[in-house]
Amino acid sequence: MSATTSESTNYHAGPDAVSAKTSRYRRVSKGRGNFELWSWVFMRGSGVLLLVLVFGHLFVNLMLGEGIHGVDFAFVAGKWASPFWQTWDLLMLWLAEVHGFNGVRTIINDYTEKDSTRWVLKGLLVASAALVLVLGTLVIFTFDPCVDPSSTLSVCTAR
Repeated sequence: MSATTSESTNYHAGPDAVSAKTSRYRRVSKGRGNFELWSWVFMRGSGVLLLVLVFGHLFVNLMLGEGIHGVDFAFVAGKWASPFWQTWDLLMLWLAEVHGFNGVRTIINDYTEKDSTRWVLKGLLVASAALVLVLGTLVIFTFDPCVDPSSTLSVCTAR
């Protein structure tokens, strides 16, 4: 008898085992292809990149300069005067938001039983994620610390 035949399988389901055919959960393939695979790969890649971005952000904001006491409006204004830091923070915002969106989407798919509940929760998730992405992106790119003409920030006096 070879190891590949089904006769050599020594597995016996216990008395509480439920067959996939009699499970109370529907397992219906919706033909999504490899979406869930690429979603899983994205989560791993974005997680690693987020670690680099977040720890870089924390190092620059807290370890360099005056530490936590130096982080104020002027510090952010000076930092966001550079396109490098705008891009860094934008990438961190977008990756964190899409990473979190994907995680919550997976939880909704796993734990909601009714399709109507799933649609409502996903709709709220999409709306909140879109709102945060749009507002966060607008703040990063339209941030102007020199709106007040009498501002004494060093970023504003250099103009």
